[in-house]
Amino acid sequence: MLARTAETITELLARVPFRPPLVLLALTCAGVAAMPATGRAVPGYGRITGVVHLIAPGGTALRSGAYPSRQVNRKTPDAAEIANVVVFVKNAPMEPELPATRASIAQRDESFEPRVTAITRGSIVEFPNFDPYFHNVFSLSRGATFDLGRFRKGEKRERSFPRAGVIKVYCHVHSEMAATILVFDHRLYATPSRDGTFAIEAVPPGSYQLSAWHERIGETTKAIQVAAGDAASVEFSLPVVER
Repeated sequence: MLARTAETITELLARVPFRPPLVLLALTCAGVAAMPATGRAVPGYGRITGVVHLIAPGGTALRSGAYPSRQVNRKTPDAAEIANVVVFVKNAPMEPELPATRASIAQRDESFEPRVTAITRGSIVEFPNFDPYFHNVFSLSRGATFDLGRFRKGEKRERSFPRAGVIKVYCHVHSEMAATILVFDHRLYATPSRDGTFAIEAVPPGSYQLSAWHERIGETTKAIQVAAGDAASVEFSLPVVER
């Protein structure tokens, strides 16, 4: 009786139509959802590692903070320029289910900190005001158009971002303030460390276009091949003009 039942189940499974795209998508989502800590391989997946170099047009390396102060009351040093770079898989498959996360872009010393933030679709970004005067947060970007109004020190506003895209954020009160939010449909992206190194984990095997994006020069893209159980390496040199 048990043998006959097993045969029946096998016959039923054999008649189920095979749908490669759905199977691949399910495996991709399951693998990324089970993503381990950085540096640990996921069976059946690969990694992308590399380094981003920022250079002046003449070929010399940029200093860590490339932005001269334009604030009235500057109290903190400029952040490293490498923090304004995001590396991502340009042709990564869209993930229909992404966990909502939270990020923060502070308004401090008449600037947005950080200037560049990368999040997944559906995440929330809060904008706390640490300055002793009013600030405002607004965007006219296609992916998100909003105006959070003016608010004083100690207050904050927040906004969710349900659509992927590049969101430019400004302040009505201080025209020099600007920030960029990159909203992704997947989790195959990374912000380089201060030394320029980065790693993207749990990448499905395949051929990809890997982009290094900088707020002033846009994307620099390279082709890369990812193999299961292996790390693909890439190096970028971005000609960033100082301001």
